[in-house]
Amino acid sequence: MTRFLPSRLLTALVCAGLTLSAQAQDRDVRLPDLGSSANALISPQEAQDYGAAMLRQMRALDMVLDDALLDDYINDLGYRLVSGSEKPKDHFQFFIAKDNIINAFAAPGGYIAVNSGLIVLTNNESELAGVIAHEIGHITQNHLQRAFEASKKDTPLMALVLLGAIAAGAGAGAGDAAGAILMGGQGLLMQRQINFTRKDEIEADRAGIQTLANAGYDPSAMASFFGRMEDTLRVGSGGDLGDTPALLQDHPVTMDRISDAKARAGTLIARQKERPAGSTLDKTQWEKSTAPIAFVKDPTSLTNHDGKGGVDNFLLMRERVRVLSNDPGQMTSYYASSLKNDRSFDVPSNHYGYALALIRSNNGSKAIDELQPLLTAHPDNQVLRLAMADAKLQAGHRAEALTLYADLNRQSPRNRAIALGYAKALIEGGSQDDARQAATMLMPMLDNNDEPELYRTYARASDKAGDTVRAGEAYADASYLSGRPFDAMEQLKNLLKRPDLDYYARARIQARINDLTPLVMELRKRRVQTDDNPDGRSQQPLQNGSNCQGRVCFSAREASR
Repeated sequence: MTRFLPSRLLTALVCAGLTLSAQAQDRDVRLPDLGSSANALISPQEAQDYGAAMLRQMRALDMVLDDALLDDYINDLGYRLVSGSEKPKDHFQFFIAKDNIINAFAAPGGYIAVNSGLIVLTNNESELAGVIAHEIGHITQNHLQRAFEASKKDTPLMALVLLGAIAAGAGAGAGDAAGAILMGGQGLLMQRQINFTRKDEIEADRAGIQTLANAGYDPSAMASFFGRMEDTLRVGSGGDLGDTPALLQDHPVTMDRISDAKARAGTLIARQKERPAGSTLDKTQWEKSTAPIAFVKDPTSLTNHDGKGGVDNFLLMRERVRVLSNDPGQMTSYYASSLKNDRSFDVPSNHYGYALALIRSNNGSKAIDELQPLLTAHPDNQVLRLAMADAKLQAGHRAEALTLYADLNRQSPRNRAIALGYAKALIEGGSQDDARQAATMLMPMLDNNDEPELYRTYARASDKAGDTVRAGEAYADASYLSGRPFDAMEQLKNLLKRPDLDYYARARIQARINDLTPLVMELRKRRVQTDDNPDGRSQQPLQNGSNCQGRVCFSAREASR
């Protein structure tokens, strides 16, 4: 089970990291180890705790695209890049922000967010990798700490309570500070970019390009992506800032910067060609799908040796992002109209996106019709097979769906996306034994996992299986991970009042309360407004203790999910 982290006051350091705003100068390929005395200002553990708290608060504001399939994909891609970076052993976590604005940012503790709008814009996986590699470069080169250290020399930044605000620091040398506050129970996120120095930006570019090459991606992808955006701006904006993509407003692109990135990528490509064949990753490997797990990696990705085209799983994931971050009805109309009127739109990834939109619009039968030709052509693609299982379940073919889920689970028994789909199918309309099977399948996945939906599903399975204590604990964990610490505390206190707890359950619950207490006390002391404590005051218990005996106690918000 997840453990609650003790509270800390951490300095605001969240920063947008794709800034391309200065001329390139030093062209030495070698990069220095940029240690900094700023590391003493915030410890690695404090930085990681801050990043984790930021992610929880973003979830409370419904700003995170939580989907197990996409989460595994973006983290597999990110960790492949990290393995090719200068600090492969550092902590990183990658997630998708539910925002159609084209942007991305890095935060303390190695937390890197990519907006859904940016993913939809990319043409291939190398372009997406280029964005993430640049962010990794800012972290591995200690730019966040150094920018904070520089800002301290002018005006100290305000300290922000965990969960009380998400903030970006002051511009380096500018002496101003900006943050985010919670108002009236509704989250208002205001992010202000750290102005990295010209040297920082060049270093992040170069570190990112080297990381791309080391990880087997096209090192020119970063420059080509921003060059394409610059072309779009030049042709489409007409000089009106309101028409400029947010990424280019916050992170201006210059031709000198793009030229430097292209030159550095060209140098790496030339060196690659000079090496003996097979000594390193060659360019034919730069566009391949990266994820090592079976349900993402398609053995027919891109082009097989026989020349037959396969399914590019990046394109499937891109359409999944598009569908899950927009209104299902609008997406259904978008795919239907485009498939009807545009022949070039008739590709597997768009049919997959259409099927997802249909499933989300409660039209599983039509989704089955969209998916069947894809599975006929690519019967081993587990992304498509999982979608078919979801469609069959939504269409009311529960037995067929369970057979598909079971087969997928046998092939990938530790895969969260498959396990979640299978567990929900077992719970919905199933017996107590089915629910017990679902809970048993999900329980090993709870360790070191911060996805609230996993805990909610496990809680529902445990509740239906008759283990209401475990269900209550899991609901509390889900509340905490969703940025609702007061809800979590009240649920745990109510659980502790139950007379039927055995020694081990009581010890688990008390340990969670002990872990959570410092954070809740700090928030109350500072009268920080959160969605589950909008007045910044102590709450009354969510349920009367006597009413919680023998059943699960959880907040109305958790019950509705």
